[in-house]
Amino acid sequence: MVLAQLGGSISRALAQMSNATVIDEKVLGECLNEISRALLQSDVQFKMVRDMQTNIRKIVNLETLAAGTNKRRIIQQAVFSELCNMLDPGKAAFIPKKGKPSVVMFVGLQGSGKTTTCTKYAYYHQRKGFKPSLVCADTFRAGAFDQLKQNATKAKIPFYGSYMESDPVKIAVEGLERFRKENSDLIIIDTSGRHKQEAALFEEMRQVAEATKPDLVIFVMDGSIGQAAFDQAQAFKQSAAVGAVIVTKMDGHAKGGGALSAVAATKSPVIFIGTGEHIDEFEVFDVKPFVSRLLGMGDLGGLMDKIQDVMPADQQPELLAKLAEGTFTLRLLYEQFQNLLKMGPIGQVFSMLPGFSSELMPKGHEKEGQAKIKRYMTIMDSMTDAELDSTNPKLMTESRVIRIARGSGRQVRDVMDMLEEYKRLAKMWSKMKGLKMPKNGKMSDLSQNLNIQQMTKALPPQVLKQMGGMGGLQALMKQMGGKDMSKMLSGMGMGGD
Repeated sequence: MVLAQLGGSISRALAQMSNATVIDEKVLGECLNEISRALLQSDVQFKMVRDMQTNIRKIVNLETLAAGTNKRRIIQQAVFSELCNMLDPGKAAFIPKKGKPSVVMFVGLQGSGKTTTCTKYAYYHQRKGFKPSLVCADTFRAGAFDQLKQNATKAKIPFYGSYMESDPVKIAVEGLERFRKENSDLIIIDTSGRHKQEAALFEEMRQVAEATKPDLVIFVMDGSIGQAAFDQAQAFKQSAAVGAVIVTKMDGHAKGGGALSAVAATKSPVIFIGTGEHIDEFEVFDVKPFVSRLLGMGDLGGLMDKIQDVMPADQQPELLAKLAEGTFTLRLLYEQFQNLLKMGPIGQVFSMLPGFSSELMPKGHEKEGQAKIKRYMTIMDSMTDAELDSTNPKLMTESRVIRIARGSGRQVRDVMDMLEEYKRLAKMWSKMKGLKMPKNGKMSDLSQNLNIQQMTKALPPQVLKQMGGMGGLQALMKQMGGKDMSKMLSGMGMGGD
């Protein structure tokens, strides 16, 4: 996950505070000092860190708290709230609407990943049902059109550009006219970048904006510059009507926290963050879910959206019926692995589960997890229908295991590992047996039939502890209106590793 080191440091500080026998000023001070140290290492401005510490101390006045008050929870809530305030500009960005033509112009310095981000932005909206198109108005950088053309072709997104025309305004206008005729509802214009903020860049931006009249101007910024992002975002905001910011190169960079907080200080909303080079390594940036994942508290709403995206409505009743029966076959595991792989980077999905520490799956380990799931699927491809649909573990005799290993080109121990993983998930799935199924067969209504006891049985002990036990689970269900809990359980069934 993004900022895994920062999230891990803050989570550890809160865990140490929670494990203390008595919560006094000394314990609170040590916890806040650890959190401050982690934020400063992530290049957050000293003044912002100091203000955050002062605000938390105002909220958590240990002397005035009534006897019996849960001090640990109050401190955790105060830290969560202040981190949200630090990253929240307090201003919403323009949101394109499906079917209604929108023009979005991308601006930024050269090397910030602007052209790649244009394609990621288009691809994200394409998956949401939009008809996006790309216009390359970058005539300054050699190879810009080739790069956009290659990216757009791979993502199957229409594009427009010119090798001969040197006037970016003319290209932008021609591209706009062409895609309007083709009924594109999201036209994305990629403009030129420079090595530094210079007058020529700002003038060109102004001319293209004047000619195309974009609904939204997005400033793409390199997250590795840390708190220097403040000056850069401010300069662009003053020269162009920047309505939103996308911060790139957030994967594993220590200064990402400084960049996000610095942009928020300019009152410019960050709408996405780039978390890698691949087209799907692109996350919506929503402050509260982001901080929640950072602290290992999960993002159930985001998980629900991902599950909805990969699981068509007509498949949901069948899955619910199997959930109510408590029947978990290898075929069902295979289908859920397929869904999991469609959701995007595994670390990003797992970080949405409460109790998942962002340090448990560093960037390099995501590929290992993905390879393991694909390995398990290859093994299942060598099984018969009877083996895939059976719920009897005794069916898997030694001779069958050897045959499956040979057929899949894997070792016998790999087959045994996969079967152990299946048994673990089947045991968790069986705890939901007897669940009353919604009449309409929709997963979103399953939560109405869930009770706390079923939830407590289904959740792994470490996850329940991270959520604050039974009380924390009740508070979370109340906060979410129960609607996302069913999605979380389905997501956990999918998240095998």
